[in-house]
Amino acid sequence: MQIEKKDIRALSKEQLRDFFVTNGDQAFRGNQVYEWLWSKGAHSFDDMTNVAKTTRNMLEENFVINHIKVDTMQHSEDGTVKNAVRLHDGLVVESVLIPTKTRTTACVSSQVGCSLDCNFCATARLKRMRNLEPGEIYDQVIAIDRESRLYYNRPLSNIVFMGMGEPLMNYGNVLKAIEMITSNEGLGMSPKRITVSTSGVPKMIKKLADDEVKFNLAVSLHSAIDEIRSRIMPFSENFPLADLRESLEYWYKKTKSKISFEYVVWKGINDDKASIEALVKFCKYVPCKVNLIEYNPIDDGEFQQASEEAVNAYIKELQASGIVVKVRRSRGKDIDAACGQLANKEV
Repeated sequence: MQIEKKDIRALSKEQLRDFFVTNGDQAFRGNQVYEWLWSKGAHSFDDMTNVAKTTRNMLEENFVINHIKVDTMQHSEDGTVKNAVRLHDGLVVESVLIPTKTRTTACVSSQVGCSLDCNFCATARLKRMRNLEPGEIYDQVIAIDRESRLYYNRPLSNIVFMGMGEPLMNYGNVLKAIEMITSNEGLGMSPKRITVSTSGVPKMIKKLADDEVKFNLAVSLHSAIDEIRSRIMPFSENFPLADLRESLEYWYKKTKSKISFEYVVWKGINDDKASIEALVKFCKYVPCKVNLIEYNPIDDGEFQQASEEAVNAYIKELQASGIVVKVRRSRGKDIDAACGQLANKEV
């Protein structure tokens, strides 16, 4: 019976060093291999050209590198690039390169499918198949960084965890991936260039604060009225706004980091005066900014983008209350790469 080999990227540098010592080699060899795995993004042991062939063979006998493969790449008219990313077990997730004139953002996935059930999101209809491993998240970033350099002649500048999945339901792996992305032994990116977006899991938001993370937090809010929010995001019945509010106040107290609220205005759902007033009130609990996001239909017509007048009414009231608000126009709609549209047909 063949023993399944362990993914070598599950080992810490210390564990790698111990492996080499145990197998009669020198500890520094672990440092070399660790650099190849993370800083240089090696996809095979044969890539490790400064490691002896016999050592590479030993690694091959004991481990695998469960790297991703970009199966297909779609290019939008606006410059957005969507990757269909095949995982080692054949499952597929999607990640997106979003360029502007001054920067390039990677939108990465954290789960195959999603743990939650937001009615307006295509990914939620897939249900969760499994969590992504830290290396699989990291590989998405590496791939988009290479594409950014190839197509836009500049490195990746920002990362948002707004792809498939609820990042806080894959807490340990997401934080490990961010640790490597920000480490000098990985990509060396500033955590302030990373935003983790959650649908609002109060217990895990508090844990982020306790763990003293340095990245930015975004919350998909969409309504500050419990009845409406639980209708469009059924899971939130278990996480009422009072609990979410308390966790965000805790977050700010511990981190002193502003929160971004992601908010879509839908016709006949949250485009009324009561919804606007509730959002303004909720925003006053903790320093924040609001991103009003253009809605991207997912075919069934239940959710429709609100009128320009309704969006402008939100902007007017938020600004009058001193709350920073921006309207985010969606990118990559023509290739189903926009917010809420990621649901790979091959999964």
